[in-house]
Amino acid sequence: MPITLQELEQDLAAGRTSALALAEAALARAEDPAGEGARVFTRLYRERALAMARASDTLRAAGIVRSPLEGIPVSIKDLFDVAGEVTLAGSVVRRKQPPATRNATIVDRLIAAGAVIVGRTNMVELAFSGLGLNPHYGTPRNPWGRGSDGSGRIPGGSSSGSAVSVSDGMCAVAIGTDTGGSVRIPSALCGLTGFKPTARRVPMEGTLPLSRALDSIGPLAASVRCCTLVDAILAGETPQPLVPAELDGARLAIPEDVVLDAMDEHVARSFDAACARLSQQGARIGRVRIPALAQLPQLHARGTLATAEAWAANRALVETNAGDYDPRVLSRMRPGATMGAADLLDLQAARQRWIAEVSACIEGVDALLMPTVPIVAPPIAPLQADDALYAQTNALVLRNPTFINFLDGCAISLPCHEPGSAPVGLMLAAAGGHDARILALGLAVETALAAAR
Repeated sequence: MPITLQELEQDLAAGRTSALALAEAALARAEDPAGEGARVFTRLYRERALAMARASDTLRAAGIVRSPLEGIPVSIKDLFDVAGEVTLAGSVVRRKQPPATRNATIVDRLIAAGAVIVGRTNMVELAFSGLGLNPHYGTPRNPWGRGSDGSGRIPGGSSSGSAVSVSDGMCAVAIGTDTGGSVRIPSALCGLTGFKPTARRVPMEGTLPLSRALDSIGPLAASVRCCTLVDAILAGETPQPLVPAELDGARLAIPEDVVLDAMDEHVARSFDAACARLSQQGARIGRVRIPALAQLPQLHARGTLATAEAWAANRALVETNAGDYDPRVLSRMRPGATMGAADLLDLQAARQRWIAEVSACIEGVDALLMPTVPIVAPPIAPLQADDALYAQTNALVLRNPTFINFLDGCAISLPCHEPGSAPVGLMLAAAGGHDARILALGLAVETALAAAR
């Protein structure tokens, strides 16, 4: 289990470690030829990270601690601008694009908070998949299934390197993006906690978009408290102590429609055990009908918001460089070429009606409760070899998280599996604007599940 930010902060404050020691340890893991670092990072900031760490130690020695992230190693996904660098977004087709002239807003906020940025993490090309495969820079292997004989398992995507950078101690927290689950899916499959905030809370300036209508920026870390602290910094807020919600009497609703379909046995068993534990702690867990969830494929019959926006952003490059794209990503973008303006307008209007319908169904509920992903992480090799299997698995993995993006909501995924077994994520979600409630409930749930273990 990765170490929490609170533990690191205490060690730094007590002088048991230093920012330089933490940075050196993170870089050593990232550069270990026997580890995953070569597949996790598209760029490692060795000298810059060491300089930032030394500066942090100097400030701490003078009594200056800029935030609870002071001196903490952090990784950033490869779609955040860093001044002077080309933002590749896990692609090779962007190598000839002009370098960024300034940092992304969230990068500046991390630096101002005293974080030590160790590198840019690998991802699915242009963030357009939930599995984590990348043919250009390699696919980071899941810590639960690391076999080098072809048995290695997917990390989840699109923030694939983000998750493995945390699970393998190459940083204490990673910053990813979530358009259809890209923070929560890799968190669930790698045994981490991941938070998708209400999109409008964290500014997207300097972030290469997949879908401006759906994108949000969030942390992957060791605990709910870690995610809360980092989320506040990303949102430009002052971190505050997180008080757990009262689990006794909390109204948690499991949708009867779609979200429990096609669960594998381990996920079903882990989810049921977690729900039973929460019920024992007084949570009022019920079932709720949300028929609109089953309607989403019909609404997307002419294409998705992400499809339309990805095609609009890439169509010129596709004309000249189609062979340089991951064909699985390109195949997902191409339907955008046949979407008309009327199709997009119809979908945008349908989304607002859909949000209203879902919101009416969950009125009076503190949070929705569901498996983040209905299956455990599958092996990489079969997905690389079979395009139909890839498409089917990708749709299944994205299914539950995508509902919350389309809702313009917020959600947290936290581990609910038994120690030593395949990671499984439990998702708590609500409509947009209820971030504080979801984080407080997440802490209460995390505490209850930890006590059960």
